[in-house]
Amino acid sequence: MTTAMIVFASLTGNTEECTNIVEEALESLDVEVETVDCMQADPEDFLDVDICLVGTYTYGNDANLPDEIVDFYEELAEIDLTGKVFGTYGSGDTFYDKFCQSVDDFTEQFKKVGAVEGAESVKVDLDPGEEDIEHLQAFAKSLVEKAASL
Repeated sequence: MTTAMIVFASLTGNTEECTNIVEEALESLDVEVETVDCMQADPEDFLDVDICLVGTYTYGNDANLPDEIVDFYEELAEIDLTGKVFGTYGSGDTFYDKFCQSVDDFTEQFKKVGAVEGAESVKVDLDPGEEDIEHLQAFAKSLVEKAASL
């Protein structure tokens, strides 16, 4: 059975809502999913799964990583995820110039440690609407297909 771990950070609940959609979509595709708040997560746990996911929001005018996920981000740089499939998603506000920058930051971090991008990142403006839900479900499907192809 394919396995996945979702690590997420959510302030307003929007990214957590996205996480629930991704988790349900993966489970409907017969993937065993573990979902962990970033404050309780250890990047080394990604070594034990087939699909590695991070969902995060972006904080403030400077498009910073949320404080609570910075340690996870930095520790992620120290492990080798060669051959692992990854996906990133998150919520933001198009009011800001660097919309969902933290999602892009995690995408680059995963690539630096050798992980394979399994699907294009999904960036949601505020809370997920119907179209966003469809994108997140397609995102989950692409990740599973990529994992199966390796």
